Amino acid sequence: MSESSALLRALRHRNFRLFITGQIISLSGTWMQSVAQSWLVYRLTGSEWLLGVTSFCSNFPVFLLGPIAGVVADRYDRRTVVLTTQTLFMLQAFVLAWLTMTHRVQTWHLLALAGFLGCVNAFDVPARQSMMIHMAGKDDLLGAISLNSAAFNTARIVGPSLGGMMVARFGEGICFLLNGVSFFGLIIGMLLMNLPVFEPGEVDAPWNRLKDGLLYAWQERQVRALLILCGTLTMSIAPVIVLGPVFADRIFGRGSVGLGFLMASLGLGAVIGVVSLAHRTETAGLARVALVSTVLLGSAMFAYAWAPVFGVLMACTMLVGFSIFRQNASTNTLIQTVIKEEYRGRVMSLYSMMAVGMLPVGSLTAGALAGFIGPRWTVAVGGGLCFVAAVVFRRAVRLREAGAGMAKV
Repeated sequence: MSESSALLRALRHRNFRLFITGQIISLSGTWMQSVAQSWLVYRLTGSEWLLGVTSFCSNFPVFLLGPIAGVVADRYDRRTVVLTTQTLFMLQAFVLAWLTMTHRVQTWHLLALAGFLGCVNAFDVPARQSMMIHMAGKDDLLGAISLNSAAFNTARIVGPSLGGMMVARFGEGICFLLNGVSFFGLIIGMLLMNLPVFEPGEVDAPWNRLKDGLLYAWQERQVRALLILCGTLTMSIAPVIVLGPVFADRIFGRGSVGLGFLMASLGLGAVIGVVSLAHRTETAGLARVALVSTVLLGSAMFAYAWAPVFGVLMACTMLVGFSIFRQNASTNTLIQTVIKEEYRGRVMSLYSMMAVGMLPVGSLTAGALAGFIGPRWTVAVGGGLCFVAAVVFRRAVRLREAGAGMAKV
């Protein structure tokens, strides 16, 4: 089956079409806000450390609240959870827009609103990820995940590029305002979906459900190996994301427009990476994809660290995006395919902890480390961590592939 046919198979599901359309609209605004917020922090403070702290505040709640969010996703109607989180995202963007456009914004506002965003995201990701298999079906799950990731990164191309230019001309506030409006796309799409009645299963004490979910994820060897790999790579890539303003402005002198182009390059590479997976209709071989992508990511980060000119930096950024999102799509699909439905919300909350929640650990470390050894060496350290992760994952799969049932590497 061709890649385009696999993508079209996922789009034959009405619920998924509504979801992906709303995602494209919403995520374009989200990426505009991301580049505007990074630039605003950098403009107000000029601090590499505070760039890391802001990213930490945005993502650490996903790690901190992830297990609780997983229990919520398995206990309550997931569409209701997602509608609530999307509404709160919208309100956060409007508040940030008002503070910025009225010139009241201060650094502590940005940190507090970033923390609020992270808390909401902790509940949004597992609920939304758990709905994917119900929107597209198990047979089209890989195509749906690939297309969703392609939409995510297409928005990463459009949003940051537009955001960088709008920041340069109109200031950051307009980006926050447009992001708030963009959430109506996904909210309307979710309301129009015709989903099966949610059945939460056996009611149990939240603490017991939490322990049961953690124990299940740990005992499933392939799930455990994939989650550890995902979390390690999330930490590894943090320097590229957090130190983007430093590379764009201080090292190469390209300002906010250059930052937008870097983020867009990351998105373009990611789109190419995940679309190239769409021809697959089964999970066989996806573990090998994850391993190769990990090695490629480490190589791309080393090249990024020592890029001599901005054009080379953009090319390396594209390769970073290709590698990390190809790995993430493979990991996501493998995990969703093997887990039991009654544990889906809790396991996907652990996935969100690894794919998103580990980013603040890496972000805070990258911000601090850059102050001691410089931004280039900090990115190089992240690349080295990728190679370590590849070796550990390869050995784990070799030892357990027969007993764990993982697709062979």
